Amino acid sequence: MSRLRGLVADTRPLENVHFRRLWLANIVTVIGAQLTVVAVPAQIYADTGSSAYVGLTGVFGLVPLIVFGLWGGALADVFDRRTILVCTTLGLIVTSALFWLQAALGNTDVWLLLILFAVQQAFFGVNQPTRSAILPRIVPAEQLTAANALNSTVFMAGGIAGPLVAGALIPVLGLEGLYLIDTVTLFATLSAVVRLPSMAIDAVVTRTPGLRSVIEGFGYLRGHPVLLMSFLVDLIAMIFGMPRALFPEIAHESFHGPDEGGLAFALLFAAIPAGAVLGGVFSGWVSRIRAQGKAVVWCILVWGAAMTGFGIAVAIAAASDRLRTTFLVVAVAMLVIGGAADMASSAFRQAILLTSATDEVRGRLQGIFIVVVAGGPRIADVAHGAAAAAIGTSVAAAGGGVLVMVFTVVAAVAVPSFVRYRLTTERD
Repeated sequence: MSRLRGLVADTRPLENVHFRRLWLANIVTVIGAQLTVVAVPAQIYADTGSSAYVGLTGVFGLVPLIVFGLWGGALADVFDRRTILVCTTLGLIVTSALFWLQAALGNTDVWLLLILFAVQQAFFGVNQPTRSAILPRIVPAEQLTAANALNSTVFMAGGIAGPLVAGALIPVLGLEGLYLIDTVTLFATLSAVVRLPSMAIDAVVTRTPGLRSVIEGFGYLRGHPVLLMSFLVDLIAMIFGMPRALFPEIAHESFHGPDEGGLAFALLFAAIPAGAVLGGVFSGWVSRIRAQGKAVVWCILVWGAAMTGFGIAVAIAAASDRLRTTFLVVAVAMLVIGGAADMASSAFRQAILLTSATDEVRGRLQGIFIVVVAGGPRIADVAHGAAAAAIGTSVAAAGGGVLVMVFTVVAAVAVPSFVRYRLTTERD
């Protein structure tokens, strides 16, 4: 029994009332947010019948997320972080309510919808780095890895449950019903952040959270190679190893699924989030790891190996009708393993980022983290799409996994201080 307890998620951070309120609220709001993520492109396509307009959500979502993610981190290093969380949560509630209002009034102006989406992502961009930056103020250092694992598990679970719930509710409640649910669920987060204690910064280095402050955040990384490496290895893992842009073609060409989707398509897209959720459920071990730099390297090597295995499974399935079903299972299993490894890597990297940086710069570093997490997979979409057109999907996926492993080893050799990094606490 004690061995099983050591395997499942470390729930000690939930003993802290503030973390527990935020985490429980997040379970509700993440699903609500995913409903809007599904509803916006669905409404755009229904109004325009154009995938090109749907694709604009990527631009209108990513640009404000990058700009306001960086600026939000700068704000979080100057102003009371509780105040920022209250204001941005209210902003998210208002934008979500406006989504509901425009749908209820029968709006068909796609540009109004895209602008609302951009404003919502701007509020999210300020909210996220601030929310991450407060963790060391409410959770002991030795529990940060577990806290990040718990947060990642909820986020990934919402990424699976949200689209499923949305698909079931759209015929019943309509798109306006999905927007309304998102609006209502956000009040759970508002209740949690309102009850946080003051989160004023102890030593404010700058009083002008503008471009210069953001640049200073990047400059801080230059003098801290361990922190810089935490971003670099994630970019290596995502840019070279994230094959999601290939899933539609692989599902259709290698596993003979229909053009519009099908079982193979759904399994491929769900596999990495499902692996992250499983990794989170059985993440008890991450709290016992002190050599966190080495752990990140190993997690990313496992990710790279899993993506290599995925590409090989796809190649075998494409070459053999008899083995297609078997190697669909193998391909999905490789993605699940990769998702679990990525979850652990993310938990360790966030812990390193939060414990190694001083409090007055944590917000800006979390802003950079948001940009890396959002930008890496999107660069991967472009890179894998171009590579697949030239050398085929299976070679692009497997080759990307190999490059992840090679570049991770090179980076580890180049910056040995990252590999040697160990978590230190007040008890050490």
